[in-house]
Amino acid sequence: MPWQGEYSGRGRKRIYGERLLPQKISNEYRVHETCEDGVLTEYFQIEARHKKFPDALNVVIIRKTSVSSGKTAHVILFSSDLALGWDKVVDYYRLRFQIEFNFRDAKQYWGLEDFMVVKEAKVRNSACFSMFMVNMAYALIAQNDGKVGRSMHDVKVWFLARKQVQETLKLCGENAERIFINELIDKISMKFMVNTS
Repeated sequence: MPWQGEYSGRGRKRIYGERLLPQKISNEYRVHETCEDGVLTEYFQIEARHKKFPDALNVVIIRKTSVSSGKTAHVILFSSDLALGWDKVVDYYRLRFQIEFNFRDAKQYWGLEDFMVVKEAKVRNSACFSMFMVNMAYALIAQNDGKVGRSMHDVKVWFLARKQVQETLKLCGENAERIFINELIDKISMKFMVNTS
């Protein structure tokens, strides 16, 4: 916390006060609270200091408390922009993590990490292709109302399983038309998914 005491008249002025403990933060810093599904979520905003940063920080603490058990958990977010409101800090962190998740999906599932190109145009094309496939997969998830799952893995497994079922049914010969129905393909494809809805 910032130093609240008076200057003693000797030496450098103190800038560090008491240690900030998220579990025991005063209610005077609470800026918002909600209660959903038996969980009380409180938002606190305070200007504080840290020894690794030369200037004051805009700190937002999100504390969640289970109403039934009394157990608490907290998250600390901070920004060097002291003028930002608590809601903007929370929104910026949400967006930042969405970007991180998109890059993770592009690297893990669509080969962003595996391209072996060095020329600028090819690197740009490879990166754009990977990010396009991430966006396409999320569009498929939204378009199919969770039918293809909720994760990138589920989307890939869904379409791979559909392709395998179609190829298997083609081996049946002339009678394939009678049993080649989307409902059967959907049921078989769902067996391979991790996050079924």
